[in-house]
Amino acid sequence: MSLLTGVSDFFGLDIGTTAVRLVELRGGGPVKPLVRYGYVPIDIRLAVSDSKPDQQKTAQVLKDLLVQSKVTSRNVVVGIPSQRVFTTLVDIDKLEGDELDKSIKLQVDSIIPTQASESKIDWVVLGDSPKDQNKVEILLTSVPNEYVEGRLDMLESIGLNVIAFEPDNIALTRSLVAPDATLPQMVVDVGQNSTDIVITMNGAPRLTRSIPTGAGAVVKAAMQNLNIDEQQAHQFVYKFGLSQDRLEGQIYNAVISTVDIMEAELEKSIKFFANRYQTQIERIIVSGAASVMPDLPAYIANKTGLSVEIGNAWRNVSVGSAQQNDLMALSPYFGVAAGLAERNE
Repeated sequence: MSLLTGVSDFFGLDIGTTAVRLVELRGGGPVKPLVRYGYVPIDIRLAVSDSKPDQQKTAQVLKDLLVQSKVTSRNVVVGIPSQRVFTTLVDIDKLEGDELDKSIKLQVDSIIPTQASESKIDWVVLGDSPKDQNKVEILLTSVPNEYVEGRLDMLESIGLNVIAFEPDNIALTRSLVAPDATLPQMVVDVGQNSTDIVITMNGAPRLTRSIPTGAGAVVKAAMQNLNIDEQQAHQFVYKFGLSQDRLEGQIYNAVISTVDIMEAELEKSIKFFANRYQTQIERIIVSGAASVMPDLPAYIANKTGLSVEIGNAWRNVSVGSAQQNDLMALSPYFGVAAGLAERNE
């Protein structure tokens, strides 16, 4: 969803649920030097609101971040939360050029949940359909115009030039998955209110989902089942996680049914992918709360039978040795911003 191409100086902006983050890189090539990064917390209610007053407050948070980070570029690539994007795979008859475009446009109203005339629509041909040799596989995305235009107005009001919008989950795979990975990889990013699941193969996403269970639901389960306040529940969840040896397994017992809702969705996605493509996922890469909640990666590995690794948002970024420790501590939360900054215009 690019609005302008050929721009070399820009930064990636992730307007998340609990914080706003930015990353600016320099140059081309597979590994780019880090120019600057920054983040500021944001009220959850602001992050999910489309009202004008709340958008103005969000704009002020962004202005503060730009000043704090000393960003000079006005060009920005902006992430779109996965909950706002409809993404699907479609098998369409093999046609050439304009004929394929016409065919997709004729069918799009029956595919996307909003009116085509009221949506920004993008698609890419991934290759032959794995189910029918006479068809091609299309990755199709749509976002309501109203949402994109609202974001555009807000960002332009503080002097920014939006050169592209991109779904968060696409940016995540760019930063977390090795560019030369040939076998399928699953990325699982557990955010505050939702969990993004993306399976990539041969450099392209083949399945993207956002499920409405995130870290907030795990904390809420601890609150309710242990009768404790939110701050204490948050501390317990992030200190003890799914450890059955700590606090006599009380935290594990309080949250495991919520974690299992999330994990069951991972298994559904794995089965769907294996059935469609007749191949297996090589590994699961976790980020967000999934990578910092003790024993959660091991639990996912045990339940799915797959290798699980902690994602590194800076894998394609060159950083100074003095920054290494600080950046690695932030890595679980910077996958989207780094991936947006790595985009090649």
